[in-house]
Amino acid sequence: MISFLDSFLDWQSQSFNVSYILALISVFSISLLVEWLSHARLIKSITSNDVIAGLLQTFMFAIRILLAYLLMLAVMSFDTGILIAAVAGYSVGFLIFASQVSRKFNVENCEDLSDLPPLVCM
Repeated sequence: MISFLDSFLDWQSQSFNVSYILALISVFSISLLVEWLSHARLIKSITSNDVIAGLLQTFMFAIRILLAYLLMLAVMSFDTGILIAAVAGYSVGFLIFASQVSRKFNVENCEDLSDLPPLVCM
């Protein structure tokens, strides 16, 4: 039992090596990508066909959900650095793509903002 606890505590205390830094950068980048997908306007510029637009929108939704669940699994590692990287990525993504800094966001008018509705509109 004690050896299990020792190995668990060693697993939690991450040393700052290259793979850990790459994991932090990856989590930050993926969360930034999820936020971009939440506010991107790509489909209307690609096609005017409603069926193809619907399929592309569904594909983008599936990718966004896949990446969000991947981030959830990373955060569930209970590593504080991973949590901070995920929150920072979402926050920077919101600042760049959805805040008052980048554009005027009207919560009451949730149509035609992006291909996928932000969580506030759901």
